[in-house]
Amino acid sequence: MLLVVTYSRGSRRDLRNVCRAHEETVVRRFGRAALFAATDHGAFLACRLREKHPDDVQVERTRPFNEFTDTDAAVREAAAAYEARDEPSTPYRRFAAGTDHPDPAALKARDLDDDR
Repeated sequence: MLLVVTYSRGSRRDLRNVCRAHEETVVRRFGRAALFAATDHGAFLACRLREKHPDDVQVERTRPFNEFTDTDAAVREAAAAYEARDEPSTPYRRFAAGTDHPDPAALKARDLDDDR
């Protein structure tokens, strides 16, 4: 998918117009941003917005996040355990201390694109 982010009033207006006119290519709208389908038409629309607003439109290529292939089981288990904790105000750092769950520094240091 293509993530299109706008930074000016004019570029937001044009993004809104493009999304309304080409609903079949728009995967999701977020106000100042939108996800376009990863098709030539999606690329055309994104390039057209960048051409019209070169400094006010950012385009990034994205791919869906699959938690089962993009993260380790330890990360998924830690997230599930943390959300099921008894005291909702406990910060993760304190929750993970003394357990097998990854510590916050380790979570921050590892890139999702590292080999799993």
